[in-house]
Amino acid sequence: MMSTPSDAPKQLQDTLDSAKLHILNTRTQLKSYHFESLDDSTSGEGALSDPAVVASDVAAQISFLRKLKFQYLEQNAKDKYVKTIVSDDAPLITASSNEEIRLRNEEKKRKLKEMKEKLAEKQEDGRALTSWCSCYTDYQKARALTSHAASLSAKILDARLALTRLRQAHPHPRLTIATATATLDEQVAQMQELDDELQGLEKRIEESKGKLKAEMGDVERLRGVERERVAELAVIGKEGGDDDPRLGGLYDWLQAAMNIQCSLLSLKSSHAESDNELRLTYYIESPSNGPKELVLTLLFIPNTRQLASASVLYDGADLDLGDVIDAHIQANDIPGLVWAVLARVRAGHMGNIPQ
Repeated sequence: MMSTPSDAPKQLQDTLDSAKLHILNTRTQLKSYHFESLDDSTSGEGALSDPAVVASDVAAQISFLRKLKFQYLEQNAKDKYVKTIVSDDAPLITASSNEEIRLRNEEKKRKLKEMKEKLAEKQEDGRALTSWCSCYTDYQKARALTSHAASLSAKILDARLALTRLRQAHPHPRLTIATATATLDEQVAQMQELDDELQGLEKRIEESKGKLKAEMGDVERLRGVERERVAELAVIGKEGGDDDPRLGGLYDWLQAAMNIQCSLLSLKSSHAESDNELRLTYYIESPSNGPKELVLTLLFIPNTRQLASASVLYDGADLDLGDVIDAHIQANDIPGLVWAVLARVRAGHMGNIPQ
């Protein structure tokens, strides 16, 4: 059976239906597709971490979408062409309709160009931001290094200032560890020697105290004997007068007692310079230079036994013993003054005593 021209559109429609062109159905399926079931690893941040991978992926998707768009436009044009042919009332296509389509296409092209320019600007901004982020990171690192360098400079200045102060406080020659150790050893040896000397002096002091105690006992005993002899002399003077033969013995005894007392006190001589002035001369034993002369001058208030002043000469030089002299003058303690001066000179505690 031969086909007539009137059956051609019907055959073309049957051919299109049997060609399985499902572009319109595919659009519906795309809208209704559930993308939640896709693997998260393909859309995660790990897949977008490398810019080169992202760029190649975007380029592949753009190429695929361009091909898909071309196929869609081709199939859409074919579909419209077929519908126009097989339709009973075909639309009238004129030059004005073509011009209108052309203007719409140009407007779409213009918008597309603007969108592409905006996209290019966004991409440039992204690149600039990327470079700025790297520059900002470098800036932060440089700022941290600068602050660290400033703090180190301040510490260096403080250390130099402290070193300068130490140098001013400890001028040359400065002690080293070896010198300080040697000095310490010398000081330890000196301290040991001084300790030994101190023990010897303490021992000598104890011996001197024992001797002094014994001599003071003898002095007290002689004073008792002296009082007895003086009382006896007074009795003899009252009873027998100056011709009593016992006076010679008592005189000799008195002279011997006075000599013993002078020797015990190291008294060389005692001389009355005037009615109110008494000069006492003592011999002070010096270990290095032998005996030296000590002159103690006592000045009294006239016609009284009140001590007014005192002066001390040791080996021809004046001694400043104002504290000792003033204290005993106020108490009018003449024996105490004599003992204090002798003890001070013998002990050698005065720094201005010539040795």
